[in-house]
Amino acid sequence: MAEQIAYYRAHAGGYDRPYSEREDLRGLLAAADDLPIVGDVLELACGTGQWTKALAGRARSVTAVDASDETLGVARARVASPHVQFIQADLFSWRPPRRYDTVFFAFWLSHVPPSRLRDFWGTVAAALAPNGKAIFVDDGPAEAAREEVLEEQSAPAVLRRLDDGSPYRVVKVFHDAAKLTGELAALGWSADVRHVGGSFIVGTAEPPAMRPAPR
Repeated sequence: MAEQIAYYRAHAGGYDRPYSEREDLRGLLAAADDLPIVGDVLELACGTGQWTKALAGRARSVTAVDASDETLGVARARVASPHVQFIQADLFSWRPPRRYDTVFFAFWLSHVPPSRLRDFWGTVAAALAPNGKAIFVDDGPAEAAREEVLEEQSAPAVLRRLDDGSPYRVVKVFHDAAKLTGELAALGWSADVRHVGGSFIVGTAEPPAMRPAPR
């Protein structure tokens, strides 16, 4: 996981390149207007703020969290709004201090190791207000063809290289929509996950019934 964080810190300058190179990715970003984003939004792994900007136009407020100061610097320059707050934190140890109407994450679920999936969804559930929803977009199985998939790793992983050739191992799980829907159901979530654009998945999920927050 430290190697994954190091990669995104070093890659901050090239993070946005796919959005300029791929029409299908730009189309997916434009489709954010069709997602049921409401109220106060928590965005996990906001990166350089590509999706934060889209969320800010729909939400009452956005709290955007990422582990990399470098990508957050780009995000702050891209999204200058009094209704958007940026937080630097490791998402595997950070706990939201309040609840939100929407928890959103783009291209993050695929970076969560399978061994941490249950705990991750538990954190998402704890962050949701009553009647809140988790909304996510990510790479589907077809995107594996674009990656250098590594074998015999402790978690599914790919090899990413910086422009200078420096290699980094990054966790990457290419979720199938139907299988992920079943995995979420096993955790008590009600989810609608579908393949879109041939290469991506989009999901909306409601958590198990939550106990009232302690007073």
